Amino acid sequence: MEKALNVLVIGGNRYVGKRLIARLLAEGHRVTVLNRGSSPPPAGVEHLCADRDDERSLTDALGSRFFDVVVDQVCYTPRQAAIARRVFTGRTRRYVMTSTVEVYEYEDSPALVREEAVDPSTVPVDLDLAWDDPAFVEAHYGEGKRQAEAVLAAGPEFASTVVRVAHVLGGDDDFTGRLAHYAERIRTGEPIAVPAVNRPATYVYVEEIARFLAWAAGEDFTGPVNAASYGVLGTEELCVAMAAHVPGGRAEFRPVEVGEVSPFSFRRSYGMDNGRAVRLGFTFGEARQWLPRAVAETLGKGA
Repeated sequence: MEKALNVLVIGGNRYVGKRLIARLLAEGHRVTVLNRGSSPPPAGVEHLCADRDDERSLTDALGSRFFDVVVDQVCYTPRQAAIARRVFTGRTRRYVMTSTVEVYEYEDSPALVREEAVDPSTVPVDLDLAWDDPAFVEAHYGEGKRQAEAVLAAGPEFASTVVRVAHVLGGDDDFTGRLAHYAERIRTGEPIAVPAVNRPATYVYVEEIARFLAWAAGEDFTGPVNAASYGVLGTEELCVAMAAHVPGGRAEFRPVEVGEVSPFSFRRSYGMDNGRAVRLGFTFGEARQWLPRAVAETLGKGA
């Protein structure tokens, strides 16, 4: 980056967010963190407390502050995006929303999917759905992100981009428990439920996506962009990497035609093409190269 930026990070107290903040600070940027105050932000940042779902609370917390760029780590619904559009008009030049590969949940192709498969400008928005119900939001995660993208894309108030993040792996602070699910079953010999036809997916290393978001904050491109490491991984490959850290363990798979399956096992392909990001100037790593390190970190076995 050519100059220091004044950056607001919404959310960001754990996992990817805390790594993003550390990178921004290391690069010399001024960083402000906005959250509900449930946990303190890292040293060296200004801290604002507000409920991002409450427009008045958000407006009061921001006051007259202006930011070169906002990185929104916790926008899950079109209502949240609509509030952000209103509140940050005149308060920022650029808005970076962390989105997800799940926006492609209706795209099922063996080919890696490109951004144009889901054009935010064509996604219908329904603000009257039950977006205040946490259970509804969780059950409609991909749809919530799609509609949030659409709300931001509809506004000319500031330049915006949405970063469609692949499934994230790595770190000793992975709070999701998804890799631990597999490790426990490998250790005990309990069968791992997978779809009868189990599809691969693209992934991204936790440090890599933090680096990507910090980079995107200083760029000027707009529209959706996929963020994924090179190479697709299947459930079996993940389990082989984990079995190396579980003495005597082995993975036994139980195909499931209908019903719940293990995390990181998919009935449809979740592979993203990262070509746009590469053309814009970002360099991704190879998933198979960082996978052993990511698994070791998450399982607490060291690098």
